[in-house]
Order: sequence, then C-alpha cells, then structure tokens
Amino acid sequence: MSDSGSAPNLRQAFDEHARYIWRALRHLGVAEADVEDICQEVFITAHRKLAEFEGRSSLRAWLYGIGLRHAADYRKRAYVRRERAHEQPPEPAPSSERGQEQNQADSRRLLQSLLAELDADKREVLVLYELEGFTMKEVAEIVGCPLQTAYSRLHAARSRLTVAAQKLAGAS
Repeated sequence: MSDSGSAPNLRQAFDEHARYIWRALRHLGVAEADVEDICQEVFITAHRKLAEFEGRSSLRAWLYGIGLRHAADYRKRAYVRRERAHEQPPEPAPSSERGQEQNQADSRRLLQSLLAELDADKREVLVLYELEGFTMKEVAEIVGCPLQTAYSRLHAARSRLTVAAQKLAGAS
C-alpha cells in the first residue's frame, strides 16, 4: 500500500523497484540477455494483479514473489533458448575502465556460477536473505515455507557455497 492507503500505481512500483527486480532476476539464474524480457513480464503480471495487492507484505516482497515465479518458469524453459547474435560487436571500453568493468563482470560470473550450484529452494532463500536483505520471516513468507525450513535451507546453501568456493580456490 502507498502512504495514502490506496494501492500503489504501476509507475510508482516500477520506478521504485525495477532495478531491484532486475538484480534479483540475475541472482535467480536469468541470463543477462534475457533479464530485460523477464523483468518486463514481472511488471506485466504486477499490472494485472495490482488491484489484488492487499498490503499484507511490502510491495517489494510482493514483486519479488512474482519475479521468483517468473525466474523459475524461465529456468524450466531456458534449455530451449539460444544465444542472440548482434549485428555489431560492442565497442571496447576505455582501458582504465576496462579493468574495473572486467573485474566486476568476473565477480558477477563467479557469483552466478556459485549460485548455479544450488537447487532452486536453497538459492531463493540465500538470495533473499543474504543478497536482498529480507528478514528470515519475510523470506519464509515469500517462498511459502515454514520459518525453520527457511533457516534450514539457508544453512544448507551456505554450506554448499563454502564447499564450492573451497573447490574453486583449490583448483586455482
């Protein structure tokens, strides 16, 4: 709900939460090339259901729940997708920026590869809690599980990430 007690409008929701949803979709396994389309689908769904938003959770959590379902649907059908060719290759960044951008891109790829090691249930809980900053109570509500189950999934996700990171460090 907005401050006036009425349902928020789509423009307000988009302006306040689009960057967050975009980032969350990347963390949930949506390929960079497809994030724009899936993000658009999230806000189309939100537009259709905005009148049903009751304010029992924050607008951010509600949008994340929609994004969670779209990301899961995407992962189910992602195996049939192909890379998209571009007419022109991207222009190289200036050399001073290139190193920093490359480090950031490498870090994002590493994070995505580590997150890909997790099954969807554990990944969702870890992303919501560790990366998006939701409380564990909100996480449990968003993913639709008991609070203790959410804590259990978080613990298992952390353990698996630690093992994956140790393997990666040992391989380097």
